[in-house]
Amino acid sequence: MKSVKNIAIMGAGLVGSLLSLYLKKRGYEVTVYERRPDLRKTGAAGGRSINLAISERGWKGLAGVGLEAEIRKMAIQMPGRMIHDMQGNLNFQPYGKPGEAINSVSRGDLNIALIDAAEASGIKFIFNQRVLETDLAGTYAMMEDGNKGGTYKLQPDLIIGADGAFSLVRYTMMKTDRFDYSQTYEAHGYKELTIPAGPDNSFLIEKNALHIWPRKNFMLIALPNMDGSFTCTLFYNLDGEQSFKTLTTEKEVEVFFRTYFADAMEIMPTLYQDFFANPTGLLMTVKCFPWSHGNTMLIGDAAHAIIPFYGQGMNCGFEDCSVLNELLDTYSDDWEKTIPAYQTARKPNSDGIADLAKLNFIEMRDLVADPDFQFKKQIAAKVSATYPDKFIPVYSMVSFSNLPYSEALKEYRRQDEVLSAVLLLPEIREKWDTTYFQEIAGRLFNK
Repeated sequence: MKSVKNIAIMGAGLVGSLLSLYLKKRGYEVTVYERRPDLRKTGAAGGRSINLAISERGWKGLAGVGLEAEIRKMAIQMPGRMIHDMQGNLNFQPYGKPGEAINSVSRGDLNIALIDAAEASGIKFIFNQRVLETDLAGTYAMMEDGNKGGTYKLQPDLIIGADGAFSLVRYTMMKTDRFDYSQTYEAHGYKELTIPAGPDNSFLIEKNALHIWPRKNFMLIALPNMDGSFTCTLFYNLDGEQSFKTLTTEKEVEVFFRTYFADAMEIMPTLYQDFFANPTGLLMTVKCFPWSHGNTMLIGDAAHAIIPFYGQGMNCGFEDCSVLNELLDTYSDDWEKTIPAYQTARKPNSDGIADLAKLNFIEMRDLVADPDFQFKKQIAAKVSATYPDKFIPVYSMVSFSNLPYSEALKEYRRQDEVLSAVLLLPEIREKWDTTYFQEIAGRLFNK
């Protein structure tokens, strides 16, 4: 790769916009090309949002470009999940220690804040520009101009595909030799719904929590917004006897919600309108390698799209940006050394969080209301609180640290095996925090 001065980023989403700020700070000339219109003029696309949950890795990524304090003003802390059972009873489950929380933020508002900050730093954004493909040698991109019409060839020193799960930059790479690619869909889809704000923008349910209505094979979640509303998401089967395909009339939706989500339905006055107006979204995992070809590379969802059940998609993408920036420091902006090191470092971790997200989906919809699961969490929390320097629960590793995702996945399997065995000890529920506590702690320490 020749000396890099001019960089074209494909995609003005969260990762592309943040990356542009990192690269501009390093002195590169950066232009961002976006397929969609400017969302600051058109508004964020409605009906397709799963609110974001910023955690430690995301804050680190934002701090690296000086935006952490500004974005914190837009976020609502969620120190735990609030479980709603079938009878409407509530059970609050902390995510970590006191003071630890994930943070709900609007995807559209965050994206706008990043674009505004990037433009203020001198980065140029060009909207309605679609990548047709990059050439197989990886040296240029053919673009379609949605503003003026026609096509043109773009030849920057470096092309970075930050154009999401259905990346067109990645599409050309898939035609090259020895490019590994997998794309898997979940049997579940999702539908965005709304709980509006109450009088004077009050919150109708607990503000500082991620709400979950777990119903074994499906679930409803709700995350708070600054205006007092909640963005809700129904995750449900795409096919079968219990699926979106069986909810085709208002009566069918009414019976379904009255049966499974009665307390939520009472505060969802636009339920039918939202349900039938908003599209049914799909859930997809993408794994591929390598993430570079010629002078073209991938980042964020273009390289590793994951399902949203650990709240780490954006956080992982932001960590891509901060890790790439650190490697540019290490290799003094030598891209021929930086790119191989970047993809080698990030690939095991993106695979790790993809697998953890699948496992956490099962946990959220099936297990959070299960007594054995709650008991395991109680044990892990007590050991962590007693010996914070010796034991970290997996959720804390993922959300409240910058430890590698790949290590967290190994720990998930190890800790689950240990705690499952602990449940078999005689009179464990009566004696776990007295007779057995030191033995349990020792098992969890032994890695």
